Formats: sequence, structure tokens, C-alpha cells
Amino acid sequence: MTFSRLTSMAAACLMLVAAGSCQSSHNHEPSPAGGSSNMIQKTEFGQTHDGKPVEMYTLTNRNGMVAKLITYGAILAELHVPDRTGKTADVVLGFNDLNDYLDHNPFFGAVAGRYANRIAKGKFELNGKTYHLFVNNGPNTLHGGKVGFDKKVWKPEPKETPNGPSVSFSYLSPDGEENFPGNLNVTVTYTLGNDNWLKIEYVATTDKPTVVNLTNHSYFNLAGESSGTVLDQVMMINADRYTVADDTLIPTGEIRSVKGTPYDFTTPHAIGERIDQASPGYDNNFVLNSGGGKLALAARAKDPKSGRVMEVFTTQPGVQFYTGIHLNGSVVGVGQKPYVKYAGFCLETQHFPDSPNHPEFPTTVLNPGQKFDQVTVFKFSTE
Repeated sequence: MTFSRLTSMAAACLMLVAAGSCQSSHNHEPSPAGGSSNMIQKTEFGQTHDGKPVEMYTLTNRNGMVAKLITYGAILAELHVPDRTGKTADVVLGFNDLNDYLDHNPFFGAVAGRYANRIAKGKFELNGKTYHLFVNNGPNTLHGGKVGFDKKVWKPEPKETPNGPSVSFSYLSPDGEENFPGNLNVTVTYTLGNDNWLKIEYVATTDKPTVVNLTNHSYFNLAGESSGTVLDQVMMINADRYTVADDTLIPTGEIRSVKGTPYDFTTPHAIGERIDQASPGYDNNFVLNSGGGKLALAARAKDPKSGRVMEVFTTQPGVQFYTGIHLNGSVVGVGQKPYVKYAGFCLETQHFPDSPNHPEFPTTVLNPGQKFDQVTVFKFSTE
């Protein structure tokens, strides 16, 4: 099947996925209402350092694809996807032990917030008031500050849907947490579709004007999480432009064409093909051609060896492409092998970095009475 036909078919179904109405094409009877099912399993996953229990929810779809999620950080800990022969492998980087997530997690699989990505010099102005944040990334604030959403224990609500098993994680971020204004009610819902897609929906409301930017920070390796680097895997990003950044990865405000640069993934390229020209690797925000606001193709990644293909659809206006440049072999993953530099890539669908300080960017301001509602879908297939 051609890529264009695959994409158009996937897009048509995924538009319905976003609305929660796309049915599986496989002829299976749904689980009896109120009956027992192995599609969702809950297990204990340890305790935080202050004694809060953490649970793991294992979702299994009707094709045997498996997603494992934990209540700490609303983390996607494992995602088992079949290759062209039907053999499954875990395609996200993660840990076997909660203590690894607690003590030295480089955001593996986590929900980043209240503001994902960077805010310059840890401050922004909203309605005439300046808010000062914790600086945790050089001179800037990264992924919500000192104790972001990735370090919170979320409240789970598992449920089975016609499309596949699902679990919602909710968290109330109180007014003033990390010095962000407003009580922010957040729900992140993962649904594992029976047609081998994983949908993540983010919903948030506030009682005061605030800024919000949410994403999932999974590191993908389509050959398997302990298989080495992703340099031979092929990437396409549906973006003609990117936000130029300074040495601390804060946008300058310039939005530049990718044409003629190592950031041009409008046609597929191996990740490692030009990575030396983007030294020390890729960590860039791409301006998606869709403009946001509707579910549209953002990226397509392929592992030539296994045949696994991952298409990313999102309603967000941007995607941060990151290639694990800070991994150095110091942490050991689920497969008991060290995660070396370039062991995974991230496609963090989101609004642009430092948007609160760039009124020309799509706004990240959320006011009372409004609803932050964004959807990203990872669609898996083989070729």
C-alpha cells in the first residue's frame, strides 16, 4: 500500500478517533458489559519517597498490542508493537523500577506541564503581572519547573471503550504551584485502539487566567527500546518551517524555512544522515503545516529493519523533535541495557517554546470558561 493511501485512510479514521467514534475493522464481539476482561490490568508499582502508592495499568488491544502506564507522571512506561513478522517489541524507553523514575528520569514517557518545553529566564507576563518560575535548565524553566506534572501522582480512571481499553489520569494543580496562576484541573486520557493506535487527549480548565502547554515526552525506538541507536530510522516531519533558537534553545522569534538545512524532513531522511550538521543532535521545534486546531499528520517514522511504521497525528501547532542527545549510558532500561546517546527520539506535539513571551506565536493562555483540549494519535503499522 502506498504511503499516500495509508495516510489518507489513517487520517479518515483518526478524525473519528478524535471524536471517539472510530470502530475497529476487525470482526470481534465487544466484552460483555460488566463482565471480566483482561484488556485492563492493574498492578502495584511501588511507592514514592513520601509513601504515596503508585499503580501500573496494562492495556491490551484485540491485536495483542500492549501499553503500560503508571500513575506517577501519567507515564507511558512500555508500548509493545508488532513488526512485519508479528513479533512484538517495546518501542519506548523506560524503567522496570519506580525508583529509577523517581531519581533520574529524563522525562521518559511522562506528561510534561504545566508548561512543556522552555520559558525564557523563568518568567513571563500575563495581564500586566510578571510571574517568576523556578529555573531548572540553564537560565530557563523547562517542563514546568522544579516539580512538574512528570513528578506528580495522578488519579486513575480505567475504562473499556468500543475502540479499545483506556485510562484517564487526573490532577488538580493548585493556584500558585510552581508559581503558575490558577487552579488547573487536568485530565490526560490514553486509549489503546484496536487498530493499533494510541490516542492521548489532554483536557484542562482553570479558574484564573494562566498559561498551559502539555505534551507526552516518550522516547521512541521503533527497533525496540534496547536495540541501540535510532540513527538508521527514517523520519518525515510535515513542517516547512521551524522556530530558530538561541544557544539555550529559546526561540528568537524568527520562523525560518527548513529548505536547504539539516532540519528539512519534508521528505524522509535517516535520522543520522545529517545529524552532525545539527550538532550535538536534534532538539528543535517544528512549525507544523496544519497550523493546529485540527487532527492532521505531523510526522512519520519508520524502522527499515523491523518494518515498523509510526504516524503521528495531532491538533497541536508544533512538534519538538529531540534525539536523546543527553543520554550517555548512565541509565539502564527495561531491557537491562544502557541507554546511549541517540537511543531514542521524541516527537513532542505541543505549542511553541516560550510562547508566553512571544505574542506572535499561537497563544498558550487559558482563561476561565475556556477548555484546553488537544489530541495526539500515534498510529502503528508495518511495511
